[in-house]
Amino acid sequence: MNMAQAKRVLETALLTAGQPLSMRDMRVLFDDEIGADTLRQLLQDLQFDWTHKGLELTLVASGWRFQSRPELRHHLDRLHPEKPPKYTRAVLETLAIIAYRQPVTRGDMEDIRGVTIGSQIIKQLEDRGWIEVIGHRETVGRPSLFATTRQFLDDLGLQSLDQLPVLSGAVNTADVFGVLTDSADGSSFDSSALSHELPDATLQIAIPLEHELAQPRPLIGIRE
Repeated sequence: MNMAQAKRVLETALLTAGQPLSMRDMRVLFDDEIGADTLRQLLQDLQFDWTHKGLELTLVASGWRFQSRPELRHHLDRLHPEKPPKYTRAVLETLAIIAYRQPVTRGDMEDIRGVTIGSQIIKQLEDRGWIEVIGHRETVGRPSLFATTRQFLDDLGLQSLDQLPVLSGAVNTADVFGVLTDSADGSSFDSSALSHELPDATLQIAIPLEHELAQPRPLIGIRE
């Protein structure tokens, strides 16, 4: 198979995939006939080919995917005007604490928020696929340690936690993370500054993501 054919196959696989494709997936696609370096070159070529189109090829935590560009979102939203359910301030602040302080126990979260965190809050975030138990703290009761998931990063359009915005100033955490509920299919990252005041009770868990999470919608592949 020449490189032109390989690029065509890879492009088709990425466009029709229902989820991001990892390098392992791509090697399976070519039955290991194409190495990692060649695959990276093909991906780079595809990114260039799509530079001036409405879709962009981007790398997120789980792999590579095509998604719509942020500047086109307001047009695409007209086809999907319905809004997903909103989460409470308590749920969003809990998510913010886990994202920046992970791994944390429920007790850690309660110390930071200053209030009790109910089981239903944790369950909502687990059901959404944003957090998971990654172990237990070796202390009395062996409480569960919570961390964010790859799905959380995918929905943010990020490759790793290192790409989360640096904490700089106080931001209204619940308002910021509320945008996650507007991006059920994931989105790319586009940093914007916020200037809301954050109550002392949340200890300035500042996360400037209010606009970032709701930007583009990834292209959902069509499978027969």
